Amino acid sequence: MKLNAQLWIGGVLTALFIAAALVSFIWTPHDVTALTIADKLKPPSALYLLGTDHFGRDLLSMLMVGARTSIAVALLAVGIGMGLGVPLGLLAAATRGSLLDEVVMRGNDLIFAFPSLVIAILITAVFGPSAVNAILAIGIFNIPVFARVTRGGALRLWTLDYILAARVAGKGRLRISFEHILPNITSLLIVQGTIQFSLGILAEAALSYVGLGAQPPTPSWGRMLAEAQTMIYTNPALAILPGLAIVAMVLGLNLMGDGLRDLLDPRVRRARG
Repeated sequence: MKLNAQLWIGGVLTALFIAAALVSFIWTPHDVTALTIADKLKPPSALYLLGTDHFGRDLLSMLMVGARTSIAVALLAVGIGMGLGVPLGLLAAATRGSLLDEVVMRGNDLIFAFPSLVIAILITAVFGPSAVNAILAIGIFNIPVFARVTRGGALRLWTLDYILAARVAGKGRLRISFEHILPNITSLLIVQGTIQFSLGILAEAALSYVGLGAQPPTPSWGRMLAEAQTMIYTNPALAILPGLAIVAMVLGLNLMGDGLRDLLDPRVRRARG
């Protein structure tokens, strides 16, 4: 099966950032926690490939560790949303029209009424700002997204003949949901997971920008932007570099999501001949 350009470009961009994040676990050009005031605001050079910030920290090293922070927060948040939202969506679809279905869907509506930033403010007001609380906030917001997508995809399958045959064979609704429904909506969930991953990157940057995400000395793209806003005219690279990193990462994930949709959705493949 031929891979399309969107999937290739998105996959390469995403792989580059993931590779940078993984490498940062074992190596960075400089220590991101070391403050070298004598080298502050240095331009790009052989020693500092992208220059330094107002504390003398190496920008390339901070971008690498910032990628690790953003990816980890977004990935764990999507995992929470998928791990809780998918079973809820399957149960709601299996009991369509029941009290359980109504409770699940109204609970989803309640969470949708509060954006992830508001949920983060509520959580951090109680527990304090941190990367863990950012993960919880974004993850909670992802639960109704996956529950709705799962329920919608499952409801279409419950009307098909092979599901009726499984019910005639004596299989219960819960068993059918996990043995027959879930495998056939996996492609839908993969695409949605990719989209939510990109939104998680944006959400983490936004939370860090307002001080609710990862706390110092852990670098974060959002906090790098916040720290650079007072020096946007004197040293614009401090804002441009993390901004470009966020744009490129989100663009790569969105392109990969579109490419996966085209690759995995048979209706799209048939429409494109």
